[in-house]
Amino acid sequence: MTVPFAGIPLADHGQLYALLHDAGFTDLWTSEVAGADAFTPLTIGAITTPRMRLGTAVAPVFTRGPGLLAMTAAALAETAPGRFALGIGASSPVVVGDWNAVPFTEPFKRSRDMLRFLRAALAGEQVDREFDTFAVRRFRLERPPVTPPPILLAALRPAMLRLAAAEADGTILNWLAATDVPKVLDTLGDRPEGFEIAARIFICPTADADHARAVGRRMITSYLTVPAYAEFHRWLGNSDLLDPVWQAWAAGDRRGALAAVPDALVDALVIHGTPHQCKEQIMAYVEAGVTTPVMAPLPTPELTAGGTEALHALIGELSAPSSVERG
Repeated sequence: MTVPFAGIPLADHGQLYALLHDAGFTDLWTSEVAGADAFTPLTIGAITTPRMRLGTAVAPVFTRGPGLLAMTAAALAETAPGRFALGIGASSPVVVGDWNAVPFTEPFKRSRDMLRFLRAALAGEQVDREFDTFAVRRFRLERPPVTPPPILLAALRPAMLRLAAAEADGTILNWLAATDVPKVLDTLGDRPEGFEIAARIFICPTADADHARAVGRRMITSYLTVPAYAEFHRWLGNSDLLDPVWQAWAAGDRRGALAAVPDALVDALVIHGTPHQCKEQIMAYVEAGVTTPVMAPLPTPELTAGGTEALHALIGELSAPSSVERG
């Protein structure tokens, strides 16, 4: 499950994590945009749910210095030994440049360099090296984790996917349909045994299709107009569906871009329906080769009206066996 939950204070999340664990959820995964940072919600989980796995998806490679990112990851790995996975990624020009005042340059090289630095640093090695995008002098963790965390690399297109397969312990996918997974796996090519394929899957668990599609359209125009995601969907073959959206967005016509998002694309990228229908659609990603499907619930009329009680009920419904599993 993607955490934290919107509208619920972080101080109250420990109870929700326990509920998720009791319902059968195995993992808690965080992202980092402009809400909570990627590590604090997981620290709560490390203390309150001593058996759940914890992962970042993702911690940006630009917004922390190499040493600080290594220290933060090492601290969480020490707090939750053997249960933490460090997911890193390039993030976006808005998050990195506009919000954190760091130049968003050469994201592929920065991701590669940070991956290589973290691999050595988290193993307890001294790092004294000139990388292409930064230099580190005589850095060694004072508290290297006994069990270094696996490192997953967020990847969208062939170069980053191949880097993940060659040097990371897994990859993190985002904003793709279940039918897109085989193309991604083919591009990854040969990879080590146990290589993890995590995917964040947006779900809007409501029978109100108009609401779900309205939410989905807003998210698609926000995300898939970002250059990296636009190129990803060109590579996936979705130009015909998205060209009208991109053209309207480039012209400054936000309403036009929103209206141009076709229902078929929303339905492919944002799962919606009853909780049981959502669960069955998530299974399509698993059948396609995703090893760690990470649900990311979106707001629904039911959740808004029912508050925390509705969220508790939703967790229970999402954890119930689907007809695919029963069959």
